[in-house]
Amino acid sequence: MNDTPVIHIVDDDRAAREGLGFLLSSLGLTIASHASAADLLATLGNQIVGCILADVRMPGMTGLDLLDELGRRDCPLPVIMITGHGDVPMAVRAMRTGAMDFFEKPVNGMALVERINEALRVSGERAQSLGGREQLTRGIESLTAREAEVARAVLAGRQNKQIAHDLGISLKTVENHRHNVMDKMQASSAADLVRRLVAAGWQAD
Repeated sequence: MNDTPVIHIVDDDRAAREGLGFLLSSLGLTIASHASAADLLATLGNQIVGCILADVRMPGMTGLDLLDELGRRDCPLPVIMITGHGDVPMAVRAMRTGAMDFFEKPVNGMALVERINEALRVSGERAQSLGGREQLTRGIESLTAREAEVARAVLAGRQNKQIAHDLGISLKTVENHRHNVMDKMQASSAADLVRRLVAAGWQAD
């Protein structure tokens, strides 16, 4: 996954794309220009940090259609809608569908940059959260069947001797399995392991 923040500009108006691109590039931001919603969807890939600036009225897939499709794809990037023909119902629909904000052309550059910075902050937090969930998932998936049994017993508050008795294995074997679980889950303590297991959706028996 690409973790470089990218601002995607989606507008069929070349002049509008270039104008926004110049403004944002001058601030040191990385941009990608797209002449259509289809072009964005074809090249977006696994981008997890950044944001999308999308015009509403475009031929083919409109900005609102794009917003719907991004929602279906669980795209984590915040979306800011821009239009030269805005109206209240359109803005309401965009916000209800998940748009972070709605600007009318001509856009106030300072206000837009402020919202873009906020969008990048939100995007970074989402990416961090996503990375944490993926780390938990990888840890869970790496556990052997026996390690998972030991992990569930720890979650239930069982001590090593009790786990050894319950599973019919030696105390040393339990200690080895528990060490492996801690390592794979990147847990610093038993309490941390329990917190991570709960965050992964596990429940005590």
